[in-house]
Amino acid sequence: MKDLKPQTHLVRPGQKVDVTDLPTRYDGPITKEEGQAEFTRLSAELGSLQETLYAEGKRSLLVVLQAMDAAGKDSTVRHVFGPINPAGCQVTSFKAPSKEELAHDYLWRVHQHAPVSGNIAVFNRSHYEELLIVRVRDFAPKDVWQQRYQHINAFENMLADEGTAVVKFMIHVSKDYQKERLQRRLDRPDKHWKFNVEDLDERARWDDYMDAFSDVVSKCSTDAAPWYVIPSERRWYRNLAITRVLVDQLKAMDPQMPKPTFDPSNIAID
Repeated sequence: MKDLKPQTHLVRPGQKVDVTDLPTRYDGPITKEEGQAEFTRLSAELGSLQETLYAEGKRSLLVVLQAMDAAGKDSTVRHVFGPINPAGCQVTSFKAPSKEELAHDYLWRVHQHAPVSGNIAVFNRSHYEELLIVRVRDFAPKDVWQQRYQHINAFENMLADEGTAVVKFMIHVSKDYQKERLQRRLDRPDKHWKFNVEDLDERARWDDYMDAFSDVVSKCSTDAAPWYVIPSERRWYRNLAITRVLVDQLKAMDPQMPKPTFDPSNIAID
């Protein structure tokens, strides 16, 4: 399809990125109607590839979603992963760590949700909170969280070596767009449940978060676990671009249906 090049959103290993220089809105020549039609096609292809991955049962895929509040993480999960067979796809949303989780190392709570062989796991927020909110809110000293870039890269490399492909997406929006989405939650009674006053405290630290995101995608985009910064203010394009990347990733993994351990032609069912 013309101009659908998600690789343009890839942060290449070693590339230093300032996310504020990257677009938050797609304004290319693909129309919404064209994009939605292509998304429908790719969504079916993603479902088929996921079924093959599940049947093969040897490898897995971890998808990480990170974003500012109200950027659309939940919407992304619903639209991109909703059509997938839930038997082979698990979504984990990481909130503030529990007392038990805090008693372990910081990767303990995420590692236990890594996908089993044959499955896709989606992290709605993730271990990268240790380099985002922990940094911005001074929940740990700088000399502590600075080590975690190396820890996380090693963790993701280990997952890749053990058969779990890792793909990470920053759902990128502007501060003005976040204001519109937060205001929508205030204006609509059916959205009040989604509004959290604490989100305004995080919004006041927007610039600090952009600095933190810039370091995360610059220092933690690797061949084994790349980061994509997806312009997400047009949600149809966000869904399309992420699905395209996932389809390409699964095609590269090339899962195969297992061969039967019997000769189907010799079986008769009475």
